Amino acid sequence: MARSALLNVMVQAALKAGRRLARDFGELENLQVSRKGPGDFVSNADLQSEKIITDELRKARPNFGFLREESGEEEGIDKSHRWIIDPLDGTTNFLHGIPLFAISIALEHEGRIIAGVIYNPATDDLYTAERGRGAFYNDRRMRVAARDDFHDCVIGTGVPHLGRGKHKPYLEQLEKVMADVSGIRRLGAASLDLAYVASGRFDGYWEEALNAWDIAAGIIMVREAGGFVTDINGGDKMLENGSVIAGNELIRTRLEKTLKK
Repeated sequence: MARSALLNVMVQAALKAGRRLARDFGELENLQVSRKGPGDFVSNADLQSEKIITDELRKARPNFGFLREESGEEEGIDKSHRWIIDPLDGTTNFLHGIPLFAISIALEHEGRIIAGVIYNPATDDLYTAERGRGAFYNDRRMRVAARDDFHDCVIGTGVPHLGRGKHKPYLEQLEKVMADVSGIRRLGAASLDLAYVASGRFDGYWEEALNAWDIAAGIIMVREAGGFVTDINGGDKMLENGSVIAGNELIRTRLEKTLKK
């Protein structure tokens, strides 16, 4: 597959940070970990990954702005472009030795996501997408699953944990969905959930109480793989309100209707 110069920069930044994360993942007992909030951890690996990605992207495009999980927002001279970065999505998995975590990098142009990279260093799985150019898994084109019977579907979700999200409404949603589908899966990394929808592993996915950096790259991944992504209300405010529903057109619509029951 032919990548643009910008996507190549994003991929190289993800791979470089991924090498550092893979090394730290093999030395978990030596990680420096501090408590950032209830049930939410930040590690030295998190911070180092973000620094590597920021440095690489800044070298290539010094005028672009940033929105990062650990360092927050930084406005660039070029106000039309912004990098949206999660240097370690699935931190809790990472800290527990579970190989389901990822680096997520998206590029936003005038409020629209135009490119995305999701990389899991533990499995060497690389997902990429560019607006109008398709989505790829390790250089093979991705398509969302074509299933149209909700009862046959495997649906991904995120479970609200300590200090985050509303547990009772989520349990009501879960009860409705699990009664109608073949299976429910919870990976613990929203970026990978969306990459799994794009690659056809999951038929659909929903979650609320997310941040822009959790889902920005995954949104373009699903759309370029032929899928549909909306917020919980069927709108296009995913980055603003932190909710997402994804799948092919039929499954996304059915999932939205089920959640609204």
